[in-house]
Order: sequence, then C-alpha cells, then structure tokens
Amino acid sequence: MTVRLLRKAVRAFVSAGVLAGALAGASAAHAEVSAADPIDAGMRACQSRADRSSTAGQVQCMDEARAAWRSAADAALAQLIAKQPAAQQKRWKASQQKWVAWRDAEDTMLGAAFATSSGSSYQLYEADMRLQPVRDRALALRASLATATGKPVRARACSADARCEHVSYDLDRYYRQFYARMPKHARPAVARAQSAWRAYRDATTPLIDEHARLDLLGARLATLKRLSETVNNR
Repeated sequence: MTVRLLRKAVRAFVSAGVLAGALAGASAAHAEVSAADPIDAGMRACQSRADRSSTAGQVQCMDEARAAWRSAADAALAQLIAKQPAAQQKRWKASQQKWVAWRDAEDTMLGAAFATSSGSSYQLYEADMRLQPVRDRALALRASLATATGKPVRARACSADARCEHVSYDLDRYYRQFYARMPKHARPAVARAQSAWRAYRDATTPLIDEHARLDLLGARLATLKRLSETVNNR
C-alpha cells in the first residue's frame, strides 16, 4: 500500500468518532470542539511526517494519540468528581471502573477480530478502533464537566425515546452479525466485550442526558457495524 493510500485509509477510519456522533444525533457544537482538539491536530501532524509514513509509523501516531486521550480523560474525570456530591462521586467512579473493564475486554476482542483479517489497512483499522473508545470517553467526560451541576440527571427511559430504541435495535442486530462471522473459538471474547460494554452503559446512562446517551449508543453501533463488515476479510 502506498503512503498516499495509507494516509487516506487512516483519515477515513479516524472519522469513526464523527460517524458515531452522526448515528447518535450528536450536536454540531460537540463535533466542532472535537475536530479542533490539539490531540487530533497533533495526530494529523504526526501522520504527515515522512518518518511516520509506513503502516507501523501511522499506527504509532494513533497509539500516541490514544495515550494522550487517556490522560485527558483522567484529568476530566478528576475535575468532574471534585464538583460532585458524595453520592454522585461514587457513581462516576463506578462508571469509570466499568469503562476500564470494558476497554480491556474490548482490546482482547479487537485482537481476536483482526486476527481473522490480513493486510496493512487492517492494522490501521485496528489501531483506530483501539483509539476511538478512549477519545470518546475523554470527550464525554469533558462534556459532562462543562455542564455539571451536582444534581442527578433525569433522562427518559430508552423505551420512551424513539431514537434511543432505534439505535439500540440496530446495535443488537449488528452485534449478532459480528458474533456470527467470528470463528467459534473467538466468540467468547466477543460476548465478554459486549457484556462489559453493557455494564459500562448501565453504570453510565443514569449520569448523562439523552443526547450523551445517544452518543454512547451510537459509538457502539458504529463499532459493531464496522466489525461486522470487516472480520474474515482476507
């Protein structure tokens, strides 16, 4: 794969965060903030360097961005917790514990999923899909910090929100497709990752508003859709 095609593939798949937002009905303001973030700008600059033009170099740029987003998420969480009463602090800490457990299970699942495919482009896809959940978490925590009042968030149940129900239905549909396409020996890793994501979702949705819930569900939908279309491609 040429350098030009490598960079084109990276740009296309790094846009998954924007795709997830569109699927979930994310606000334009959120997209503008994320698009202008120095971490994203730094990653694009890294990917433009001649010494990072190889597949390994492009992956390294994404891995460095992932580490930067993890630091950003930790900083936002610490500030958010400091603004909350004791009961809410416990809920946010529980949300973070569930997110970390899901992230670890997701990394294992992604390793199994991309073991079914070969080619340099899939290495880029995998690196991007490891990056995006960390980026999404940092942006979500920043958004919660910006609107934090210390009071419980009251959102309608998903069953009372047509958009939430629709995204949830599609999410389950693509999960089943992805699970079915995976080799039998790798399916337990898929099930564990999805179970961990549901635990994270359940711990987090009581803390966020309906728009943020759609962002969370939409990001998962985008991931499962991509995986259902990617595994076993050689």
